[in-house]
Amino acid sequence: MTDLTHSHKKPTLWARHKIFETNSIIMIIGVLIVISIGGLVEIAPLFYLSSTIERVQGMRPYTPLELAGREIYVREGCYNCHSQMVRPLRDEIERYGPYSLAAESMYDKPFQWGSKRTGPDLARVGGKYSDEWHVQHFNAPRALVPQSIMPGYPFLAQRPLDADHIVGAMQANRVGGVPYSDEQIANAVSDLRAQHDPEHPGAEGFQRRYPKALQRDFDGDPRTVTEADALVAYLQMLGTLVDFKVYDNKANFR
Repeated sequence: MTDLTHSHKKPTLWARHKIFETNSIIMIIGVLIVISIGGLVEIAPLFYLSSTIERVQGMRPYTPLELAGREIYVREGCYNCHSQMVRPLRDEIERYGPYSLAAESMYDKPFQWGSKRTGPDLARVGGKYSDEWHVQHFNAPRALVPQSIMPGYPFLAQRPLDADHIVGAMQANRVGGVPYSDEQIANAVSDLRAQHDPEHPGAEGFQRRYPKALQRDFDGDPRTVTEADALVAYLQMLGTLVDFKVYDNKANFR
């Protein structure tokens, strides 16, 4: 009689999978292959797009003074307590204003979206407070906001801004994709001073190169350009470049 227990059978699905479960090297190779295929499926289509960010009217690269202020913002770790991205949720929009567009961060290297809010979101802080308020807030935060746990930064208004590095900073940003022109880089130091002083000889050229940029003494001390000038110029620009009458995303949540 034929022993049916030893008849030839096709390997079951479990038997095939057992190869991966009992051999860690084969398992690792299989995982890497699957992840690679999934990554290629997601990433490959992006190479055929000229841009993954919708162009929005009004966006421009940072002025030299704003860029210097942004570097101070990053240096002092402001992003650890303040985000710069209003989420598309009704309560966020009611509190902070229109939700953030991807194009608003297109010149951020790196972006400052953040994931923690010990303090309020700053994506729409531009024009919300006066320059003097910001300077006083740096000097003594609890004098203006009693419940604040933000440390003071009085040294910002006392420390002259090092403008010598701004050309290199703009060149580095251009390598990263920010479209600074040769003219903008060549006039970097002049434009930095022209934004601080509307009477500067290069003020007219500055406005042409950076439309809608604010021009004034930001920290209340016209004698020199300080780090406080740069940081306030950066904050007062945030959220002001896009005309949200055109991009009325708040209406979607009414």
